[in-house]
Amino acid sequence: MSRPQAPRGPGRVAAAWARLDARERRLVALAATVVGLALLWWVGLAPALRTLREAGPQRQALQAQAQQMQQLKTEAEALKALPRMSRDEALRALEASVKQRLRDTGQLSVVGDRANVVLKQTPADALAQWLADARMNARATPVDARLTRGAGTAPGAPVLWSGSLSLSLPQ
Repeated sequence: MSRPQAPRGPGRVAAAWARLDARERRLVALAATVVGLALLWWVGLAPALRTLREAGPQRQALQAQAQQMQQLKTEAEALKALPRMSRDEALRALEASVKQRLRDTGQLSVVGDRANVVLKQTPADALAQWLADARMNARATPVDARLTRGAGTAPGAPVLWSGSLSLSLPQ
């Protein structure tokens, strides 16, 4: 015995719709409207509102980044404007900055066009000041850094660094 074939596609939906009474049609239409509105929210409105909400903080972060890059540009231009320095002058300036800033926590050795500095429990602020001096006064640029943070520092105690730095001297 063969079964009658149910209509397919739009005809099937129309037949099912026709079998529903008026109350069921209203409920199905209401459910379809709710699903449609939810889909519109999730696909259309929510992402746009999220983007709008995140735009302010992103703009502030980008402005801060642009300001930092402008400062770096100004610093780079100032370094470029400085008169060229001979290798011997740079080496003397570097030795003076090691003695002044790092004192007994840093030891300088020179091999070819590289200056190597070995640090032992050097305070972070002294290291930062020395790096700034080495860059400005000796025109030395860091090439390699192998630093480790001092172990066992108590909360609030100054951070100490040990390791080695390799700097390129001007030609």
